[in-house]
Amino acid sequence: MFFKFIELLKIRLQQALPGEDAQLLMAPAGRKNMQKPDLELLNPRKSAVMIVLLPSEGGVNTLLIQRPVYDGVHSGQVAFPGGKFEETDRDLQETALRETYEEIGIETNEIQVIGKLTELYIPPSNFLVSPYIGFVEKQPEFLINTYEVQRIISVDLFSLNDETIKTERVITHSSGYKIKAPCYEIEELTIWGATAMMISELNVIVQEVREQFNA
Repeated sequence: MFFKFIELLKIRLQQALPGEDAQLLMAPAGRKNMQKPDLELLNPRKSAVMIVLLPSEGGVNTLLIQRPVYDGVHSGQVAFPGGKFEETDRDLQETALRETYEEIGIETNEIQVIGKLTELYIPPSNFLVSPYIGFVEKQPEFLINTYEVQRIISVDLFSLNDETIKTERVITHSSGYKIKAPCYEIEELTIWGATAMMISELNVIVQEVREQFNA
């Protein structure tokens, strides 16, 4: 089942993506009303994340990480492994692979990249994030960088589209201000902001592939 799903997903990722419309379904209220950012003027820093898919018993899982609590805009948040582009990286795909290795220990040659989602701009940190999707053929051995990662959460990919985990919360940002945002709640963790917006686009694609898979 896993490899057939991956094959169909790879084909789907080569087609037009759901894009911003899907992302905005899980965007904070202020983001939905915000004008489209002028990226040329803002000159955002480039970054990339890796959505790692792995086989589970009868299905597909993906990996999320929880950031440690620190003095920064992403303190304690749940995210996909990833980070900023370095000059030594050949491209953003290499950034995603390198950061995944540095944060949770999956060797870069273990991950087979099959495509990417739509880029997403993050105003608080002025990052433009490229979300890549890759898979591993078996359960990897993790090595957590405790400076950057508090814990790894392995989640059933299909459960991310379960309406019962979607809600809306008033969230206190690390800077102290409060923001009303749609979110996912998994294992007593709240997933909101950029990661929720990426998941929202991913969910649209995964649902299309599942329908094709079951046809």
